[in-house]
Amino acid sequence: MTSSYPTLAQALAEALVDVLWFIEGCEDEQMDPDDAVKVQEGFAHLVSTLSNDKRQELMDLVGEMAAAETDLARREFLEEFPEGFGLIDDGPEQLQE
Repeated sequence: MTSSYPTLAQALAEALVDVLWFIEGCEDEQMDPDDAVKVQEGFAHLVSTLSNDKRQELMDLVGEMAAAETDLARREFLEEFPEGFGLIDDGPEQLQE
């Protein structure tokens, strides 16, 4: 079987986004809301520990996914992903540090 992903990073980014997209769309009956928040916060924390280069690489991959996405709701999710999951530092918070 041949992979459709040119790199491991791209395959893992796609899988990660798929999981977070699923969690984002879950109803309370499908997944406990507290557990969903824990997973999302865990990912945001992980991202906060990445170097700027690694964050940029992930943002680039997500940007490529957004550009290729035909589902409008998923494209919007992908476009908001960098800010929503902590890939982009908020300016005012940086100034307070």
